[in-house]
This record gives sequence, C-alpha cells and structure tokens, in this order.
Amino acid sequence: MSSSEFETQTFTVSPGDAGKRLDGYLAAAIPGWSRGRLQRLIEDDDVLVNGESVKAAYKLRAGDQIEVELVLPDINSFAAENIPLDIVFEDGYLVVVNKHAGLVVHPAAGVHSGTLANALAYHFEQLSERGGKIRPGIVHRLDKDTSGLMVIAKSEEVHEHLAHQFRARQVSKFYLALVHGVVQSDSGRIDQTIGRDPRNRTRMTVTKGREALTLYRVKQRYDAFTLLQVELKTGRTHQIRVHLAWLKHPVVGDETYGGGRDNTVRDPKLRSAIKKLGRHFLHAEQLGFVHPKSGQPLRFSAPLPDELIQLLDQIEGR
Repeated sequence: MSSSEFETQTFTVSPGDAGKRLDGYLAAAIPGWSRGRLQRLIEDDDVLVNGESVKAAYKLRAGDQIEVELVLPDINSFAAENIPLDIVFEDGYLVVVNKHAGLVVHPAAGVHSGTLANALAYHFEQLSERGGKIRPGIVHRLDKDTSGLMVIAKSEEVHEHLAHQFRARQVSKFYLALVHGVVQSDSGRIDQTIGRDPRNRTRMTVTKGREALTLYRVKQRYDAFTLLQVELKTGRTHQIRVHLAWLKHPVVGDETYGGGRDNTVRDPKLRSAIKKLGRHFLHAEQLGFVHPKSGQPLRFSAPLPDELIQLLDQIEGR
C-alpha cells in the first residue's frame, strides 16, 4: 500500500479501557494521529464502533469492536499549484471561495494533486494548519461535483472559531438542487440518521448512524423535475444526496445515489444533456456565519454555474 491510500485498523476494547472516550482511546492507540484529526475522522463516519457511527465522546465498553479507516496522504508530495480560484470575499482573517464542480477539496486516497488545497497553498501565504499541511485553512468540505461557497481560515484561532460555529449549527447553509420527479409538498424536512453503507464503504446510507436533518422548499416544478432550495442543519457526508434519494427524488446527475434515474428521462436530448453535464445538479448557493473577529454577521451568495443554468433552460424549452 502506498502512503497515499486507505489503511483500515481494527481494535477490540479491553476491560481496562472501558469507560474511556473514543477519541482519547484512538489518540493513544494510533501513533502520529492527533486527537483533533481523529475527531474529524469520527465526524466523517470513518470510525465505526460495532458497525455503527458514534460521537467522539462515546464511552467505550469492554468488547467493543472499533474500525478506523485512515487516509494516509504523502505530505512530502504536497505542493502549491497555480489553479485559478473564484474569490468571493477576503480580509485579513478568512477567505470565501466559490468552488467549481470537479475540484476535489483536498488530497486523499488516489488524489494527490489538482485540489482546492493545492490552489489555496499557492494563492495565500498564510492559512491555518489546524487540519494539517494538506488541508490549509479548510474548515468544511463540499463534494467534488458540488459547486459553491466555502469559507477558508487564515489562522488557527479563526479556524477554531468557525469550526465551533459549524459544530453548534450556527452556520447558515443553503443549496440549490434539481431532483427527479415532481415533489408534491411545498416544503418539508428529512430527519433520518446517516451512516456508512456496510456493503459499500464509499457510500453513505440512511441507517442507524449520526443524526442528520435536511430542510427543503420547492422553488420551481417542471414536468419531470423539481428545483429545490435545501437547507443543511447538520453536515454529514453526502447528506443532501442521501436524503433526497431516500425521499425518492434523487439529485439529477448523481451517479452514486441516483439509482439510474438519469437513464429514465424520456426526452433523448435532455437525457443526453444530463449525461454530458458530468456532475450532479447541486450548488452551495448561500453561506452565512459570524465573523470570528468583528462579530458581524456575514452572508454570501453564489449564482448557479452556467452549465446548470443551461440545463434549466433546456428543461424549460428556452
């Protein structure tokens, strides 16, 4: 295995370790991994206890089976790269960028360069290293094929302040999603726990896992599609895509959770256009938070990318 691939470690909790917090136990058991980095793995559902997602503060019991999926990127190969960025806002403390679809946020298994992290390292002299050298300033993530707004921290202090706002659900996060089918209710909520799919570790699914809450309202209905504004109240991996697929209205262009719905579109030209899109129709349109230094509320918006507007135009027959 190369130093940039997955490594899975398993542990069985002894009676002497019963009662310890999960994150503390793992910090002692896995050399070179800080408690903070392990907490992020736990938040991302890359740590399972008895096959289920749990919180970092979970108190271990004797006999618990812990499975940890580590991603070991090669830090020595990480380099700044001159990749263009769409900078929406910048001051001495933070940056807000509008990430384009197709851009991976940071190096991981099988992705060693060409990421947002590489671009950030090139464009900014000082960024927080709280997430490690290969995640400069990165407080939260978007999926590779999701476009839209992200906030980047320039210092560890600002990073921690922003991370606390995300954990406390004080950050406003609104997305636009085009889904298959006509959603009947004008608005709704999806309150379904999410965890790793036990049959496929690269997928998430509605199962006994971490609390996840998604709110939505209809912006526009079409003959066979619905445009939704979606508000994330929690931040689980793939949450919107998993929840909308569970609702039987998967995101257009989502090959992972779409269940083949893209191939059922009747209009051959429209079906071809979705295939050529090369991404799913999900865009982080609005992001709001409190500035860590000034205390002023900030809110940013990013318009739909041209390729998504063109697909809507085609659906509307323009």
